[in-house]
Amino acid sequence: MIEKRNFTRIAFDASARLIRGENDWPAKLLDISLKGALLEQTVDCGLEIDDPVSVYLLLSDEETEIRLEGHVAHLEGNRTGIACDHIDVDSASHLRRIVELNTGNEALLEREIEALVTFANH
Repeated sequence: MIEKRNFTRIAFDASARLIRGENDWPAKLLDISLKGALLEQTVDCGLEIDDPVSVYLLLSDEETEIRLEGHVAHLEGNRTGIACDHIDVDSASHLRRIVELNTGNEALLEREIEALVTFANH
């Protein structure tokens, strides 16, 4: 299988909540990118591919949060890959800063943001 990932994944340890409708499960963030997140759950959420979900991340300073709306892109054991469909401006700013700090490469970050905007407009 050829890897088609266009966005740098950042290994990041944070507490998360995975939400679908009225259901809300604790999760652990394993990695994050400008286009999605990989979560690990301790309980079976009964999710299926393409299920709409929300992800709420509380970062280590316990004041900064990232919220995104997306869908289940892949499932593997107790890991769930979430593709981001929508993220608010404040959350996007926090996420951009995380990627910027962890890549240390502003040109790479700008290419990924351009790819994200291009992807969103198609």
